Parts: sequence; C-alpha cells; structure tokens
Amino acid sequence: MKFSEALKSNEILLFDGATGTELAKRGLMGKADANLISPDIVLDVQREYVNCGCDAITANTFMYNSIYVETHNEEVPIRESNIAGVEIARKAIGPDKYVLGNLSSTGQLLEPYGTYKESQFYDAFKEQAGYLAEAGVDAFLIETIFDLREAICALKACKENNSLPIIVTMTYKTEQQGGRTMMGDSAQQCAQSLTDNGAAAIGLNCGSLSPSQAAQVIAELRKNTSLPLLAQPNAGIPRLEGEETIFDMPPELFVKGIQECIDAGATLVGGCCGTTPDHIRAVAQMLKKVQ
Repeated sequence: MKFSEALKSNEILLFDGATGTELAKRGLMGKADANLISPDIVLDVQREYVNCGCDAITANTFMYNSIYVETHNEEVPIRESNIAGVEIARKAIGPDKYVLGNLSSTGQLLEPYGTYKESQFYDAFKEQAGYLAEAGVDAFLIETIFDLREAICALKACKENNSLPIIVTMTYKTEQQGGRTMMGDSAQQCAQSLTDNGAAAIGLNCGSLSPSQAAQVIAELRKNTSLPLLAQPNAGIPRLEGEETIFDMPPELFVKGIQECIDAGATLVGGCCGTTPDHIRAVAQMLKKVQ
C-alpha cells in the first residue's frame, strides 16, 4: 500500500520516537554527520523503534538543508548525508513499511525578523527534498517549524518539485488562545494555510506542551481541517537542570496523553524529544487494545 493510501485508510499509524536524544545516549551528541561516521549506531536506534511495531520510520535527515549546515559551520556533505539517512532507515524498516524524509527548520529567520528571503528558504528545501526523493522516501515530513511562513516555503518546495505526500507539523509554545507558535501563528491559521497549500497531513511535534496539552491543539486543528492529523509530543514539558534539558515523563503517562490526542482527532501518532523505544512500545500496546 502506498503511503498516500495508508493516510486515507483512517487506521491509526504509529510513527517512531526521538532520534536525537537516543543518539546522544550512544555518544553522538552534536554529531551532525552521524549517518556517515556511525551508520550502525543510527541503524540500531531505528531498529529498536521498528521492533516496537512502528508503521513508519523517520530518516535521520533533520537539519540537512544548506542554510542550517552553512550557518552552523557543520562540515556535512548534504547530498551524501540525506541519502545515507534514507538508506539506513530503509534498511531498518524494510520495503513493506514507510520511510519519511525529514526536513526541518533552517535555524534562521525570514525578513523582517532576520536576513533571509523566502526564495532562499525555498531553494534550500527544494535541494534537500530532491535528495530525499532520489533516495526513495515514501513521503516528506516537515517538522519542528515555529514560523508558518517557513513551513509554507518548505511545503511549496516539496510539492512543486515532487509528487510525494507531505506531512507538516508545527511546534507550539502554548495551547492557550487556540494554540500558538513562538511566532504567534495560531493552530487555526496553520491548519487553514497548510491545507490550502496542499499538505497531505498536518499536526504538531515538539514544543513546550505536555501530551495532554498537545491534545487541545489537535482538537483545534481538527476544527479547521479534514486532513489526517499527526501528534508527536515530547515526553513531557521540558525543564532545565543546569545546562541539560530534561524530559522525564514515564511511558504510562505519555500513553495517556497520546490516547487524548487520538480522542481529539489524531490518526498518526509518535513521539518527539525525550521519547524512547519504551514510550513507543507502550503506545503500540495501547493501539493493539483499541484497534
């Protein structure tokens, strides 16, 4: 079944959990070139998620766009890193399930808040999407975006140059006032704009929300679109201990929040920062009981 058909099936699809925090546990904190220098470790993380029962795995290609790489002084060969990320994910999950090509923020701001033009963002996302499509992804996952304008740049760059389904998830800072991103974009605005611009599914990931608070934003999105909704919250609200960001929600509480997201309208679920195979396994066990 093609991913586009799976999206329309109304069955709940299970995505994976965090990759970055899992790689950090294995000594790859801040290693932007992990796909090239430690492919076996990336593969081990993704196989753990596959063994939980995931329907889709997200390729480790999060920040491999030219603007992010250049502005963060990362010596990462963009094409090779994107293609390697997809190949590792495919090896982990096999040919019968889905690999999502992961695109995320440039790490920069558009004019007038920053110095970048929309055309520059578009070109960077177009380049990355081309490499991901070349490597054989089943869909694009644009995530961890807090500026709706940047999300639209990424969505258009993928859609106008490729034929694959595109999921876009925004990062929300608060569930209040209809849900707001750091840039003040409401869940209603995001839902309507992303739908109008041709996303195949939308939702939320990461941010400053608990899974239960994420469910409130999912409910707001549901009011404003008929598209499938993806919920990938963190393992609780992040907190600082010294210089370390801590996510310490146990799997059983995370599952309760995911159930609330499903009740609010999500049909695609997974986890973001701090979630582990234990969290995703617990969600998989819950889904077996309700499906």
